Amino acid sequence: MSENKDIPVLIGKVNHTLFLLNEIVSFYYQVQSNELKLLGKSQSSALIIAQIFENFYTCLETLFLRISQYFENSIQKDKRHSDLLNNMKLKIEGVRIPVLSGKSHKSLLELMRFRHFKRYYFELDYDWNKLDYLSNIFENSYDQLKEDLINFRDFLQMLHERSTADN
Repeated sequence: MSENKDIPVLIGKVNHTLFLLNEIVSFYYQVQSNELKLLGKSQSSALIIAQIFENFYTCLETLFLRISQYFENSIQKDKRHSDLLNNMKLKIEGVRIPVLSGKSHKSLLELMRFRHFKRYYFELDYDWNKLDYLSNIFENSYDQLKEDLINFRDFLQMLHERSTADN
């Protein structure tokens, strides 16, 4: 575990991630209300939705990497993305609480798989059935995910308060 003076930095990163996720989710709903109605389920709107999902997951994964670097720092390079996500659902006794609930973890597995697919899929014809499926996951998981991150931030705050009281 890194030094306790780094906890406020990690709290700041959680707060910034929550802000960015809110921006991404707001943009998603704006696209659903405006562009999707205007363009329909077209190639252009599919690209927008796919990019939103990629940005959302990448934003989270960046935070997960920071958390991992602070607490455990042991990710295998060949399984980095899946190990990182899987580690976020672990309670590490005497070290940290889980970052993610089981529900959030399951939803994010789908978004991680899609992000991996999107990075290596260079065609422009996305399957709208798959995008609709992911939209459902995205819409139904955000509140729980946000709650998970707030709970983890509260845990970090408690750690920080405890470490400053000990000094």
